[in-house]
Amino acid sequence: MKNNVNKNILMAVVVVCFGFILLNLAFIFDSLFQSSVIGFINLFTPVNFETNFQWLPPIMHCLFIVIIGIISWLVFRSKLGTLYKAIYLTVPLVVVFATLGMFLGRWPIAAYTIGCLLSLGVFYFFYHTKQPWLYYFTVTLISLVMLLVGLFGVEI
Repeated sequence: MKNNVNKNILMAVVVVCFGFILLNLAFIFDSLFQSSVIGFINLFTPVNFETNFQWLPPIMHCLFIVIIGIISWLVFRSKLGTLYKAIYLTVPLVVVFATLGMFLGRWPIAAYTIGCLLSLGVFYFFYHTKQPWLYYFTVTLISLVMLLVGLFGVEI
């Protein structure tokens, strides 16, 4: 019994630590992706699309969401262990919550309500499909962290 509790605590700590590292890598990947898109566009035109065309940054973010979605689909369909999938789960959750914050920043009550409903929906999905506790832990951790990011006005 005690060994199982220690194992679970260690797994939770591993999710927190490696999830944080993976999130930093995801943000670096996003920066490289957006820089590549802008560099590609600049090959064809000298116009500064970021300042002249307000639609480009949201489009680039949506493209990044699609890439994360494809990678997530591949990860969760793979035969990776639960721990690895729980660590990776931090990335799509943060991307979704950050996107909610970006697009609904002017309406914080709507952003928090949709974020709460999304978390509850993910919990229901995990409960319905009988997923391991580590997924619940990851969703709870990321939901609380992103709630605090929103409440304290932290810039990502």
